[in-house]
Amino acid sequence: MAAAGTVLVIDDQPQSLEAMREALYPLGFEVWQALDGETGFLLARERQPDVILLDVMMPGIDGYEVCRRLKADEETRLLPVVFFTGLDSRQARLRGLEVGATDFLSKPFDLVELEVRVRNLVHFRRLTQDLDEAEKMLFAVARAIEARDEGTGEHCDRLSQLAAQLGEHVGMDKEAVKALRRAGYLHDIGKIAVPDAVLLKPGRLNEAEWRIMRSHVEIGVKICAPLRTLRPVLPIIHYHHEHGDGSGYPDALKDDDIPLLARVFQVVDVFDALTNDRPYRRALPVDEALALQRKETSRGWWDGGIFEAFSDMLEKR
Repeated sequence: MAAAGTVLVIDDQPQSLEAMREALYPLGFEVWQALDGETGFLLARERQPDVILLDVMMPGIDGYEVCRRLKADEETRLLPVVFFTGLDSRQARLRGLEVGATDFLSKPFDLVELEVRVRNLVHFRRLTQDLDEAEKMLFAVARAIEARDEGTGEHCDRLSQLAAQLGEHVGMDKEAVKALRRAGYLHDIGKIAVPDAVLLKPGRLNEAEWRIMRSHVEIGVKICAPLRTLRPVLPIIHYHHEHGDGSGYPDALKDDDIPLLARVFQVVDVFDALTNDRPYRRALPVDEALALQRKETSRGWWDGGIFEAFSDMLEKR
């Protein structure tokens, strides 16, 4: 019979650990234990529990620091963390919320309250896992699309890294940088609907083929839109083929009407396309690619400020 959920209890008091185990085990939960914050953090990364019950006052690194590390780590940031403590002050709770606590339990804990809160958080964890699996599936699809065209090589990886670096270079916040990083993989996911005869054609596309190719942006948005966590990426997917002079697609937007994230991303996307082999041409050296992009920027295709920031970033690298 499967466990009702997995719970990691982190507390430096053995009697407290045993009390939690005795309370949760009969209810069907699998309980893991750690006597210090460092061990607890490593167990959380390794085992990915559904819920973490974390004591505040511990020697070494205290509960606040453990929680801060958990929320800063990509592997553990979505794990629900419940502080249990004898401290009942408003200041202690505010500090817990600041470092990312999901909930609080006061010592001595009430068994019914403990069960209800843990069950609710296990349910929450299951929902976030479903969303996480859906995201992973989309990234896998994006990888498969990249693999259809061997000429793109590690295009997604390069774009993801460069776009995030440019976002940081121009001072964007963490969420915007994350959207740029994800867009590196998902921007062309709509090409799953583009036949190989069109996607890999070495020569110019005819009008019918070009309509099929252009449709990939709308298809990509439809694929990613159901996931709320990917909504910041949608403007990049939708508009990364627009040009500042209105000659792009799908909506012929101009200048600042093109979302900022899309304007940042398209500069990197074009640079990567120019500096790597494609079915229809050989890669250009970096200096020639930047010279060509600068000409295109003077025509109004790309955001001049963003392009110069990108050029500056490459020069500093």
